[in-house]
Amino acid sequence: MRTTAALVESPGGDFVLEEVELSEPRADEVLLRVVATGLCHTDLSVRDTLPAEMFPRVFGHEGAGVVEAVGAEVTGIAVGDHVVASFNSCRTCENCTTLGPGYCSETVVLNYMGFRPDGSTTYSRNDAPLYGSFFGQSTFARHAIASADNLVVVDKSLDLARLGPYGCAFQTGAGTVLNVLQPGPEDSLVVYGVGAVGVAALAAARAEGVGTVIAVDLQPARLDVAATHGAIPLNPADLGETSLVDKIKELTGGGPSHSVDTTGVAAVIKDAVAALRPRGEMVVLGLGAPTFELDAVDLMMNGKVVRGSVEGDSDPKVMIPRLLELAASGAFDVDSLITTYPFDRINDAAADVLAGKVVKPVLVW
Repeated sequence: MRTTAALVESPGGDFVLEEVELSEPRADEVLLRVVATGLCHTDLSVRDTLPAEMFPRVFGHEGAGVVEAVGAEVTGIAVGDHVVASFNSCRTCENCTTLGPGYCSETVVLNYMGFRPDGSTTYSRNDAPLYGSFFGQSTFARHAIASADNLVVVDKSLDLARLGPYGCAFQTGAGTVLNVLQPGPEDSLVVYGVGAVGVAALAAARAEGVGTVIAVDLQPARLDVAATHGAIPLNPADLGETSLVDKIKELTGGGPSHSVDTTGVAAVIKDAVAALRPRGEMVVLGLGAPTFELDAVDLMMNGKVVRGSVEGDSDPKVMIPRLLELAASGAFDVDSLITTYPFDRINDAAADVLAGKVVKPVLVW
């Protein structure tokens, strides 16, 4: 079939809407009519850093839409179902079954290479292949091919235009708090960088009744949003001669028990680890600096833990329904983070999120 996709022709290029060909779903695949897709920093950072030989390409990895066709081997998903698309995994390897689908041994092939495991692509143009299958979906298009493994069926009464970010940003931030750190009322949490992932972490912390929650960011508008989620807003630019580490220790009575970094900035990560109290734990989520320095003596002598996490150690088929249930009860309020754009304004949405004008842009057909 033919459909419209937002193509990027070369690294760092603009998104251009073009008509392309989409293959029929195979036996284990699903044809999805995309209703809306979140635009994430990952779409933009990968667009800007992949080598030229991996273009032209279709990005998009926070899709939500309606199932239009299913392959013969697909179970649990039917034509007409409303679904949220998340990252892909094989769900059968040892990593998937013991560590969780975020650590699938086939992650790179299934999510980043741009083609199916057999080397074929789902999109093409004038009979030439287009790289797609980003996070097993590439939903910057009117239609996409996904698999039953990375789709989650949701209630048809829910607004699909608000659900796409649950497939990545919201589950990553919330999952880091709910699955990995698991802080309680006696604990403290600092979130560095309060975009969509960071605010989702704050919302989850509020739902869990975490005692002290601090949001650190340089953008006042984002700190205002963080404050509505019960966080103490902290802008390092306003501290004068007081260091960020000292201020956080002051606010938490000696340092937080937990922290989350979404910035990927080496200096921020170094300060965040320094601020932790003894045996404090930090999760690094931001993909920015390829390396960062830590004080080895501080790390060892104070028993601090620094670790990463893929998608907040979430299984989308478990986490997305859990978060939607929390949202329905009012305990996970992230709907206000979303700003919708018509799909033909995708470049405006990209510019706005990079400039900090919006927290979570969502593209709607």
